[in-house]
Amino acid sequence: MDPEELRLLLSTEGLALLERVEGGPGGAGLDDRADVVREVTRLRAEGHDPLLVAAVLTQARLRRRARAKFGEFATRLLFTEAGLEQATRLRVAAHHAGRMRQAGVVSVADLGCGIGADALAFATLGLEVTAVDRDEVTAAIATYNLADWNASVVHGDALETAVDAQALWFDPARRDGRRRLSDPADWSPALDAVFARAAAQPAGVKLAPGIDRALLPADAEHQWVTDGLETVEAVVWTGSLARQGVARSALVLGDGGAAELAGEPAHPEQGELGEWLYEPAGAVIRAELIGALAEQLGASAISEGIAYLSGPRQAATPLAQAFRVRETMPLDERRIARRLRQLGIGELEIKKRGADVDPAALRKRLKLAGDERATLFATRVGGRHRAILADRAEH
Repeated sequence: MDPEELRLLLSTEGLALLERVEGGPGGAGLDDRADVVREVTRLRAEGHDPLLVAAVLTQARLRRRARAKFGEFATRLLFTEAGLEQATRLRVAAHHAGRMRQAGVVSVADLGCGIGADALAFATLGLEVTAVDRDEVTAAIATYNLADWNASVVHGDALETAVDAQALWFDPARRDGRRRLSDPADWSPALDAVFARAAAQPAGVKLAPGIDRALLPADAEHQWVTDGLETVEAVVWTGSLARQGVARSALVLGDGGAAELAGEPAHPEQGELGEWLYEPAGAVIRAELIGALAEQLGASAISEGIAYLSGPRQAATPLAQAFRVRETMPLDERRIARRLRQLGIGELEIKKRGADVDPAALRKRLKLAGDERATLFATRVGGRHRAILADRAEH
């Protein structure tokens, strides 16, 4: 989005047209190319500026996509493509804000705020927020999104803009347009500069969950976060925002609340495949806390280097998904297909670790038929490639 498109979108006509498009009969189907063409033709025929029409329809599409992160709250916000992709999910941003408030923070500077998702969460918990972004359009959108809250937005450089706040929040931009930047020195701001600033003042630094752990400062808390079934981020907490005695942790957020595991990296002992199989949450795996989880569950690893755990009894935990093992068999496609036909399994979830299997291609080749459902694990058990047929635990 360029400044002229944003100016048109923020006009009285633009916002009214956006509301009408979203509430109209075509509003739910604008991801379909034919529907978009019809809507463009209709709006242009009404005499609307073609640039305004494009901006409104793009925004309507972004708002629908944003519901996955923001729920119904998305209809109150404006987005850019890059801003939406990197924006923190509402439930996760609320956790960031809660951490700030629990530490006694009353003011925070969101340096590189993007569209303002985290700044919005900070403000809703009553924190005084200064949000900074160097992109003019993005800063203007953040201003719109934060207009109803105790927050100010500054168009400026994240590290050069003077701010007066107790704590800092960073979410370095890891894209240049549509291109993902692999070198942290190319991020905006650069990661080394961010960590240098975070070492001098309490801060939270949001990063991708696959961040190289060697890049993370040793004198900070490292936390990985899974929201639902997706591992969404790693956060480095410094100063008073880092908890005493916690070097790394895994946080799992779900509809039932939050669960956390903290500890030291440790590999679980290897044991036999038992009646129950556990798939640890991605945050647990990323934080290298599988050993701590195994101890908590009374379980062991099914093979060296494989993140699946197993035990003789079911242990309910939000930190892992539990499956009851039906049977195991060689990881042989024809044998698997024959057994699935015998069992009448027509709906099959396929998971893999330590096996060269394409789940989508395998599912197609298996030619499933029947009314039963199951989960198939393509993995290693005791160092040998095996297929484990299991059922998800009832909650």
